[in-house]
Amino acid sequence: MAAGLAELELWLRDQVESGLAAAHGAGPGAWEDMAARLVDAQAGRAAERVRALGRIGTAPDWPGRLLEELALLRLLAVGHRRGDALPPHLRAAVRARVGLPSAADTAAPVRDTWRVLGRCDFPADQVRGRRVWLRGAATGRVAMLTAFAPHGRTPDSPAEVGTEIDADLAFHPAEWRAAVVRRDAERPCGPPPGGTVADALASWSPAVAADPWLDAWPVVVRDAVVGRADGWWLADPSGAALPLHADAAPPWRWAAASGGAPATVAAEWTPHGLRPLTVWPDGADPVHLAPDSPPP
Repeated sequence: MAAGLAELELWLRDQVESGLAAAHGAGPGAWEDMAARLVDAQAGRAAERVRALGRIGTAPDWPGRLLEELALLRLLAVGHRRGDALPPHLRAAVRARVGLPSAADTAAPVRDTWRVLGRCDFPADQVRGRRVWLRGAATGRVAMLTAFAPHGRTPDSPAEVGTEIDADLAFHPAEWRAAVVRRDAERPCGPPPGGTVADALASWSPAVAADPWLDAWPVVVRDAVVGRADGWWLADPSGAALPLHADAAPPWRWAAASGGAPATVAAEWTPHGLRPLTVWPDGADPVHLAPDSPPP
């Protein structure tokens, strides 16, 4: 693995020295060759990040996006090389992001009533993945459950949106990824407690400090409305707003469900915008917003 990541560092330098336009125009084969070498080096999650470079596309901001992703890959390779000098939690995050397998800590499960915030499908190499975000009612802790299925099939949902479950969850080291150790009662529930746009960003800051490669984080905004002004935005009562991600579904379903009235919205905040997942209109059942297909 160390040799594979050392090769990745040299490859990244070559991409920047030859120019972003040359790297972007090289075609998917250029990314696939490096990804395959990382797979051979047992660095599977790093390989997924390299393959994702080919999906950046031709948007007007592609040079910045490509440079950002190349920089994050170099940070990962350097972090692995200097692992002994890192704080333990960050060292564990690097190991997880490279692709070293880890087991959930079943010896220290976390017991709580877990509210199910939303779900999102995502591409995962040769399969299709689904992540479901939970938040503990007592601990406030965030958990992510995942499921996978072959392409052409829909992954099962580990938990249903709009419910809460009494369960013991075991967490992987330095991750929000968890496994269910014991599940007891599951019941419908109302909208989860939410905050403002400022609260959402405040929760993102320590999360990305702990894991600089974090690409999605669950947030809940209460009394949110959606509007359009040079793109779609979610706004709270103070007028603070967050832009919607380019791959987010157009929010017509949200607007129709809420009738344009403020509602509680659970979403994923990402470095490139907000991806709404679930809306709770006043007095109505939750409405799933994210498309059940992998975002590009």
